Amino acid sequence: MVLAAAEACEDKKAEDTRILELDALDAGFTDFFLISSGSNERQTQAIADEIEIRLKKDFQTYPNSVEGRRQGEWILMDYVDFVVHIFLTEKRTYYDIERLRKSARTVDLKQLKAMLVEKTAVARAKPAKKAVTKAAAKKAAKPAVVRRNPAASKTKKH
Repeated sequence: MVLAAAEACEDKKAEDTRILELDALDAGFTDFFLISSGSNERQTQAIADEIEIRLKKDFQTYPNSVEGRRQGEWILMDYVDFVVHIFLTEKRTYYDIERLRKSARTVDLKQLKAMLVEKTAVARAKPAKKAVTKAAAKKAAKPAVVRRNPAASKTKKH
């Protein structure tokens, strides 16, 4: 979704789009910041609209919350796993959000694609591995079958 949002920024001619991978210890509330700039309020709003439309169409998801859309100076879109910040160029310079997240690592689109391919491969391998280990654990936990003397189990009923 981060990649699709970044491509939506590019399609709307956003400036200086950056993806920051946040340190899990420093920012436990999200994994990525997508930071982009527009030259005027109308452009920042168009960028936000394009991101929302694309993620709705491709992933059937909406932002958890959106702030600042009406003013268009700093639009924040919270998708839980990542947060989009769309600034007017002068507001981005003023707030300098990249500086505030010193522990964050800047990721370019090629790196992000490679990371996603790797994470997808790992995620797809885990369920198969879990199924094998669950089956082995279940087999090991199965109690041994105790055979009883059939004659001893018969009781007389009157």
